[in-house]
Amino acid sequence: YMSGSKNMSYDSAHLTTPDIKWLGIRPTDLDKYGIPEQCRLSMTEHDIKTGKQLLKEDFIKKNPEWFKELEHMVRTKEKAEIQALSSFGFQYLTQVYLPQKIAQGDW
Repeated sequence: YMSGSKNMSYDSAHLTTPDIKWLGIRPTDLDKYGIPEQCRLSMTEHDIKTGKQLLKEDFIKKNPEWFKELEHMVRTKEKAEIQALSSFGFQYLTQVYLPQKIAQGDW
């Protein structure tokens, strides 16, 4: 990921992707794309704890958009898997969602 695994920090220089993009469903996408309620998932206590811990990470603090998304997720306690997009059709992910995200630089 962006800063590598903490468990592998001894070799983190070889395990990082500093220019990583967030193409999956972001918390604000749930409403933006009208993800149906039945496709939304409640966050577990573990998810919420992880979200709060991520908000303290430097690589998140350095990316205001990601910080805003994580804050939204922790506040709403809602998430969705990328498969939720299949509720709009079999090819929605590849023909609409991802091309739109890439064209708009919305990551």
